Amino acid sequence: MIELEKLQLIATSPMGLEAIVARELKDLGYNDVQVENGRVNFTGGLADICRTNLWLRTSDRVLIKMAEYPARTFEDLFEGTKAVNWADWIPEDGEFPVNGRSQKSQLTSVPACQSIVKKAVVEKMKATYGTEWFPEDGAKYVIEVSLMNDVALITLDTTGPSLHKRGYRKLVTEAPLKETMAAAIVLLSRWQPDRPLYDPFCGSGTIPIEAAMIGWNIAPGLRRSFNSDQWPIIPEELWEAAREEAFDAVKDDIPLSIAGSDIDPGAIDVAEAAVKKAGFARDIKLSVLPVSKAKPQGDYGCIITNPPYGSRLGDDTEAERALRELGHTALYLPTWSFFALSPSKSVEHYFGRNADKRRKLYNGRIECALYQYFGPRPPFRG
Repeated sequence: MIELEKLQLIATSPMGLEAIVARELKDLGYNDVQVENGRVNFTGGLADICRTNLWLRTSDRVLIKMAEYPARTFEDLFEGTKAVNWADWIPEDGEFPVNGRSQKSQLTSVPACQSIVKKAVVEKMKATYGTEWFPEDGAKYVIEVSLMNDVALITLDTTGPSLHKRGYRKLVTEAPLKETMAAAIVLLSRWQPDRPLYDPFCGSGTIPIEAAMIGWNIAPGLRRSFNSDQWPIIPEELWEAAREEAFDAVKDDIPLSIAGSDIDPGAIDVAEAAVKKAGFARDIKLSVLPVSKAKPQGDYGCIITNPPYGSRLGDDTEAERALRELGHTALYLPTWSFFALSPSKSVEHYFGRNADKRRKLYNGRIECALYQYFGPRPPFRG
């Protein structure tokens, strides 16, 4: 019998964001976190599946660890999967597709591994339900088999479409920044909502929107559904309680000073639509401007941005000019802090000094650095 309050859960993470995901989990009250490459392990119950799906800003998915065992042969893989009591989770009408991946393992054929796992699950469920056929027309239970160094990890995906899909962005600009990465660089900046924030390359508006959601303590999953909110094993009242907790936590009476600009009018059109959809039409100011004309208002603010770059947008000359103008803008904002995510090695050259801190991150598959320039601390307001 499964212990529903002591499940082994996994918050998957984009490469380089594991420590931020772990910090998020600790802030939510989970203290037994263990960080590994691409994932953070923690323990929780059914209610925690609901809470973490709603609240995690920088994770991609919340998985349930079903089994982990050595698998050097297809027989090993089959028997290890069949040992799981799948009917504890998947009802007779459940849809259960299998995804897979394999690295540094003898079982290299991913389609074959997926097929073996599917067969093992079917065989176990046939024995439990006493039937030869499953309609798979009910709720979705995505199973994943991940092979690494001849060890199979079998998980059940509670999330569905990745957590970066918040629901406010229907249109995107060319090469958009993922919501999870935008949230991560805002969190790394330690920005607080009593300080101005400006993004001079705002594109589709993701950084300003994610900052506003952080500033008002809005759970990023509040606007969307998840695969597991249709699972009979998770009582509907647990989802209702988690959403009620999230609604009660919103602090939308905090004044925000968040703005963004972009040289591309089309990008600003897309950004304005997303800002309106996210509920910040009166709180985020957007304008069509080149970075050289940007005039952020206030003191002790944060520029948080993802400047254009050649490998992403196809024009190195324009990308270098954008960095040069960003560095020039910094000269006129002596009390501001700057955070720029870029693969370019020229950021420090155009800023005229080395960054106070650099952190390696990956924007998709592109290796970048978050260049961090810390301005003076705001004066204490007692």
